[in-house]
Amino acid sequence: MNTKPKVLILDVDGVMTDGKFHYTTEGKIMKTFGADDNDALTLIDPFLEVQFISGDKRGFSISKRRITQDMNRPLELVSTIKRIDWIKERYNKEEVIYMGDGIFDHYVFSEVGYAIAPANADRFTRESADYVTERTGGDRAVAEAVIHILKTFFEPYDTTKLPKVKTRSNEK
Repeated sequence: MNTKPKVLILDVDGVMTDGKFHYTTEGKIMKTFGADDNDALTLIDPFLEVQFISGDKRGFSISKRRITQDMNRPLELVSTIKRIDWIKERYNKEEVIYMGDGIFDHYVFSEVGYAIAPANADRFTRESADYVTERTGGDRAVAEAVIHILKTFFEPYDTTKLPKVKTRSNEK
């Protein structure tokens, strides 16, 4: 990466979740989000804007519930094949760190400043990433990525003291 990153864009499904969709005869009913990822993102708030995207139109209300209502973070519905254009319209692509797992995310990886894939990402995506987490999507991969980003671009996470972070949660 030639410039300091300014934004972290995270795909929801397969990164924040395990990538599985749970269906009944009524349709998509559930997604599984992992532990610690939301907490870890508070460590990066002083350094980066955090933006979530999802291409899952049918499950968008589920993602919206978790990302915007529970985590108090921005979320956009962006087709997996329109992500590069969406990024270019909003950001300097060289200042973007993108974390994705899907079969088309390797195209995005070739355009942005820095690319991260969870361990269970598509093979082409993992091979195109600047960093691949040891953890899988929905199992603390985002938390691991945050620690890596802090160490690589800002200041390493100090495990000897509890960080001072603002809570972004709507919970009291």
